[in-house]
Amino acid sequence: MQFLLAFIVAAPLLGAAAALLPPPPGLKGRSPEQAVLRHGVTVTGVILAAAIALTLGFDHDTPARFQATTDISWIPALDVRIHLGVDGISLPLLLMTALLFFLCALYSYFKLPAGPSPKAFVALLLVLESGTLATFAVLDLLLFFLAFEMVLIPMYFLIARWGGDQRQAAAWKFILYTLLGSVVMLLGLLLIGINSGTFDMVTLATDNGRELSHTTQLLAVLAIGIGLAVKTPMWPLHSWLPDAHTAAPTVGSVLLAGVLLKMGTYGFVRILLPATPEGMQTFAPYLAAFAVVGIVYGSLACLALARKGANGDLKRLIAYSSVGHMGFVLLGIATMTPTGVNGALFANIAHGLITGLLFFLVGALKDRYGSTDLDTLAGATGAALYGRAPRFGALLAFAAVASLGLPGLAGFWGEMLALFGAFEPAEGLSRPAFLTFMAIGAFGTLLTAAYLLIVVRRVCMGDPQALPKAAPAAVADVHHYEFAAWTPLVALTVLAGLWPAVLLGLTNPAVQKLLAGGNA
Repeated sequence: MQFLLAFIVAAPLLGAAAALLPPPPGLKGRSPEQAVLRHGVTVTGVILAAAIALTLGFDHDTPARFQATTDISWIPALDVRIHLGVDGISLPLLLMTALLFFLCALYSYFKLPAGPSPKAFVALLLVLESGTLATFAVLDLLLFFLAFEMVLIPMYFLIARWGGDQRQAAAWKFILYTLLGSVVMLLGLLLIGINSGTFDMVTLATDNGRELSHTTQLLAVLAIGIGLAVKTPMWPLHSWLPDAHTAAPTVGSVLLAGVLLKMGTYGFVRILLPATPEGMQTFAPYLAAFAVVGIVYGSLACLALARKGANGDLKRLIAYSSVGHMGFVLLGIATMTPTGVNGALFANIAHGLITGLLFFLVGALKDRYGSTDLDTLAGATGAALYGRAPRFGALLAFAAVASLGLPGLAGFWGEMLALFGAFEPAEGLSRPAFLTFMAIGAFGTLLTAAYLLIVVRRVCMGDPQALPKAAPAAVADVHHYEFAAWTPLVALTVLAGLWPAVLLGLTNPAVQKLLAGGNA
């Protein structure tokens, strides 16, 4: 188990280095480009297999305990340690990350985005995987920061070199926002480590802020929270996200929504809730207020993009929907209750699966129609997917209803638990304020249903026989490689919706212990 976790974190870096080397003569296949893409599928597949083995070997009777731990002194002068471990909070995120990277590598093998060398693409993808996996596995504040920053450069190049229109501007906006947020976050992490005498996240969680003064906790929550809020992204620090998603290649959008956004909310749960409880309690109402504004703002932006004649881009619409969905995650965290935090963690996983599937589908739509403009899809080319590509249309409708939180699918439980947490927030928080936040969040679910149903009606419905002459004669339905990449996301969305205890059974004991300062 110890070896497995270290292997999961380090192996993608070794795979990235190997991707830049010439392929062995017997493994070139039809071309060196095909060989390096096959290498990407192989490495991410091995990492996924190792993550599954780690999950099977995990002691599910004690999910609150850190398992598969490694603890080695790295920089003795600063007491920085290579400390790795997983519990019921981080294990689902680790497994979902490994799955999404494998599916993206598999999809890219058949549909590589236009751009420079495939070697560079695969190497950047693997470096990105290592950074995201490390973020969910490390238990040292400075290592967390290094892993948190490690993902920025590869994602910048994936957008800037393999993206679409306006990719340079979008990539610069992405890295400037996240770097500035990270500088502030580093100051907060150093403030906690220096004042508490340790950077070890397990020790800090057990201490539960007793070594930190109230002022120190306030400053730490403010500084670290800004950095995490940018990555989440929380309104009003979200403006980099729609541009980045719109310009990114399909797999870049899938990973950005499915994995990178989770790093911010994970930091709130893993670092701020246990290490600075007094500071979090002071800022919780403000965090909840920003969260519900984000829910409504994201939904209204999507409604504006979805209306006829708005020239709304479907990728941009889904990006704005992420602002709303991540608002529910932040609302659940702000309640500081087991119900709310469990809902936030569940919503994290659900959003990764469902929005990852949505971005895959929108990328495939662009491949077929040459555009993701909603007016174009519903007008000149006449999508009418139910009649022209029924399986594709059914998948798009499924992903949309899952995203709006249909009971029985994964999107329902996280949002419901977050709202339940707001109904009865932690002791010391204003219940009238959180009841107001709950009502606003519930209204946001109605807006979410509205814009997603509009999208389904405009893109999927219509009579193929009545299409304009400009419409293509035929549209390809789901290809075999698309079926392979999308089916696991559909299956897990249904499984998590019908059997939420699988995930909640992992997260709840760990959340109970975390909120109790390691004593539960």
